[in-house]
Amino acid sequence: MLVSRYPAGEETVVVVDATRLDASVAHDFKSAVTEMIDNGHKTIVLDMHKVEFIDSSALGAIVGILKHMGKKGNFELAGLNRTVQKVFQLTRMTSVFTIRDRAPARG
Repeated sequence: MLVSRYPAGEETVVVVDATRLDASVAHDFKSAVTEMIDNGHKTIVLDMHKVEFIDSSALGAIVGILKHMGKKGNFELAGLNRTVQKVFQLTRMTSVFTIRDRAPARG
């Protein structure tokens, strides 16, 4: 499984269980998260603390997830390491996404 999830109050934390988010997994990753949105999860925090590398395909998948969420709820990112944070800064996605230092704890 590429992602796992846990409840954190009113939020659903989706943990990326991979060190690389790239073209080889981008479609399955996007499908897994958009399915959660379609199943009624209104506030999703994507915990990326395990991700060490992200490419443009995965970045596009994350933007696609944000668009899929639309006005139905909230989609935020958390736990970006320095390398992944730099990709978001260079692509100016830091102005598009709310980025937390870390994901909320279970419960």
